[in-house]
Amino acid sequence: MARYVKQVRVTGLLWLALGLSSLLAACSTNPPAGYDTTPGGAPAATGQHPAVAVASSLLGTPYHYGGSSPNGFDCSGLVYYAYREAGVPVPRTTMAQRRHATPVTLTHIRPGDLVFFKHGSRRVSHVGIYTGNGQFIHAPSSGKRVSYASLDNPYWQQRLIAAGRYSH
Repeated sequence: MARYVKQVRVTGLLWLALGLSSLLAACSTNPPAGYDTTPGGAPAATGQHPAVAVASSLLGTPYHYGGSSPNGFDCSGLVYYAYREAGVPVPRTTMAQRRHATPVTLTHIRPGDLVFFKHGSRRVSHVGIYTGNGQFIHAPSSGKRVSYASLDNPYWQQRLIAAGRYSH
C-alpha cells in the first residue's frame, strides 16, 4: 500500500481554479485495451459500506455519459446513485464529490471511500468506489460497463491522486 501514498497538497487558489474549470465535470476516461477488469472481476468483502453493495449490484451496467440511473452511468453518476440508494447524499459531479468529501490518506482508505484519478493535464476526471483489497468499482468509459478495476494496475496507479470519505 505504501506505493499508493501520494500526499496531495493543493492550495485554496488551485482548488478554486479546479472548481471553476469543472462545474459540469463528468468522467470520460478511456484506458487502453487490456487495462479493464471484467464486470465480475472481484468479490466484495462482507460488512462493507452500503454504497459498495449497491454498486456491486450494478456490475455490467453500460456506461452512459451523464448517466446516473441503472439505464447507464458515468463514473460520478455511479457514485451519486450508489450513495443515494445507500442513504448518503453526495454531489453529482466528480469535482464536487472530491471537493465535499473528507480527505483520506491513501494508506487509510477503506471500503466505501472514493478514489479519484487525473488523466493527462486534465483536472480530477474520474472517480470510483473503493471495495477493499486494492479494488474499486467504476464506470470506465464509453462502450464499456460498470466493472471492478485494480489500484495495482499501472494505468490506474499512475493516475490515482486522492481519496475521500462520506459518512453513512
